[in-house]
Amino acid sequence: MARFAAIGLDHRHIYDLTQDLLDEGAECVGYNPDTTDPRVLAGFRKRFPHVPEAETELLLDDPSIDFVVIAARPCDRAELAIAAMRRGKDVMVDKPGITTLEQLTSVERAVAETGRIWSICLGRLASPAVQEALRIVRSGEIGRLVHTSALLPHRLNRALRPSWFFDRPAYGGIINGIGVHAVDQFLAFADASDADIVLSSIGAFGTEPDGFEDFAEIVLATPSVRGYVRLDWFTPDGLPTWGDGRFFVIGTEGTLELRKNLDIEGREGTDHMFVANRTATRYLDCSRLPVTYYRDFLRDIAERTETAMPQHQTFAVCRLALRAQEQAVRYTAKCA
Repeated sequence: MARFAAIGLDHRHIYDLTQDLLDEGAECVGYNPDTTDPRVLAGFRKRFPHVPEAETELLLDDPSIDFVVIAARPCDRAELAIAAMRRGKDVMVDKPGITTLEQLTSVERAVAETGRIWSICLGRLASPAVQEALRIVRSGEIGRLVHTSALLPHRLNRALRPSWFFDRPAYGGIINGIGVHAVDQFLAFADASDADIVLSSIGAFGTEPDGFEDFAEIVLATPSVRGYVRLDWFTPDGLPTWGDGRFFVIGTEGTLELRKNLDIEGREGTDHMFVANRTATRYLDCSRLPVTYYRDFLRDIAERTETAMPQHQTFAVCRLALRAQEQAVRYTAKCA
């Protein structure tokens, strides 16, 4: 049984990372209570009351711990991951795993020198609907892939956000922060390890504080596939989910759409898929399909393989998201 510790309890994603690993048979043997958001710490204690507290250094120096899970402030994640790898531990980190290209270079060096695994829990890996869509596209059912479109609206939930959430150096920017999911998704569907950035733009439409990045667009391209991404923090409070995430795929002989979080026709739950091919249309409820990322990660730790996601691909996704963030054209809304 793999043993792990949780360090950096600054984002609520630590709950899902911990629980999903427990569900796959791993054992959480400790956590560091240091946090920038006491509400996250309280939530962790409530969900996992039997996990003991310990200082980060003690957890990192414990030879019986196989890996650590990190959901610290985004700007702090690379340093913690490197410290863990240099003490012989593998790492699973919340997205984004890094906030600068310099951090990425340091993480790459640490992986090369230690042979440890550095894995980011990206949305595609933990989504049964996206995994099923990828299987259908690769099966050839909708012909050759032509184009993808990812719409990723988010609810701001200002009252629940810590101060670092609005600090650009701390969170790494909107494209790196939430767009990294869509970058990874595009590369997976295009079956590519890199892409050209045709367009990258970031908008600040007046969300306080001044200059907060609340909208972005990206257009990516490989020699045979193009993809569009829209990101924003404008999900209205009246919508019964944190964001009506949608994903569209166009093939030469069919189309596919995912409604990740809700179905406007009233079907309950998440992970709704609609497919149109050469002969018919169909609806698929993907919510009960298995997610194998956590199981694959644990097997990779035991067998020193790369089944959850190839290490070089994780680096490529991060590099492309950071490039799109850095070279984006920036604009703000004009007052009426």
